[in-house]
Amino acid sequence: MSRKKRTSRFLLLHLVLILLLPFAAFSQTPYPTRPIRLITPFAPGGSTTTVGRVIGQKLTESWGQNVIVDNRPGGNMIIGTDALAKATPDGYTILLTTNAHVINPSLFSKLPYDPIKDFAPVGNVYISEFVLVINPALPANNLQELIALAKAKPGQLNYATTGAGGSGHLANEMFAMLAGIKTQHIPYKGAGPAMVDLIGGQIQMFINNPLTVIGHIKSGRMRGIAVTGEVRLPTLPQVPTFSEAGLPGMDVKPWFCVVAPTGTPKPIINKLSTEIARIMAMPDVLDYLAKQGMMPFSSTPEQLATLMKTDMARWAKFIKAANIRLDN
Repeated sequence: MSRKKRTSRFLLLHLVLILLLPFAAFSQTPYPTRPIRLITPFAPGGSTTTVGRVIGQKLTESWGQNVIVDNRPGGNMIIGTDALAKATPDGYTILLTTNAHVINPSLFSKLPYDPIKDFAPVGNVYISEFVLVINPALPANNLQELIALAKAKPGQLNYATTGAGGSGHLANEMFAMLAGIKTQHIPYKGAGPAMVDLIGGQIQMFINNPLTVIGHIKSGRMRGIAVTGEVRLPTLPQVPTFSEAGLPGMDVKPWFCVVAPTGTPKPIINKLSTEIARIMAMPDVLDYLAKQGMMPFSSTPEQLATLMKTDMARWAKFIKAANIRLDN
């Protein structure tokens, strides 16, 4: 081999080593080495905070680093979500959110971030049915009586949501369309404050996931009217499904997921995804979810990416048909 060829090969090898050096250095850098911030874009008291704390505790036990649940409510999740979009993409700030993340683009004319391009999917966490509850002082003992009351008082019954445009809002709009009723929307910054006003009588109806309402139904502070899904919830056997109660078609099943800022290194994304999936499959976590009327729903980052795009298209069609539009 000529001296010129040997020199060329040496230079090429040197260049390859230089290009690979950052990746080699990263692979040797442990993660995590400091606390992780888990943002939830809702007020305390809802399912995202509760499940977020379960995930945080388990991650802390596994990795030896504290996971801090940071509630950032407001703007139909936009405030907390924007905080993540602007965070450093290093795996130390992540977001536990809902499918409302991909619904917002159909509701708002402008968002401070792109819900697809600005986020790196980590994986799904769980999925839930919805429960329609009312204040027990309302003179309605079942779904048909509630519908009759709403028709007799068009626009006079208030319903709460955890934010305008969220899954609960769309569930109420679907309920109103199917039942042929008109009700008044009162948005809140989370399930906690909404439930306070429902119990206090300031609002009459609330559609939310089982975790937030099961205890109140059992204590008599709320009346369970109907649940979405094909079968009754084992934790609420006395509450019929919408179909059983005479209103089929309530196909609303919110899912919850973890995302990171786009640009977060793929090895960190994979480590988070694998560990969170392992946590959600733990027997004590499965038992906890079952008691709260929720189901584990783990996925790979790639599967979540596909789900985000397909659900965005699905809800865009419904929102257009229902003529729902919000302005931030």
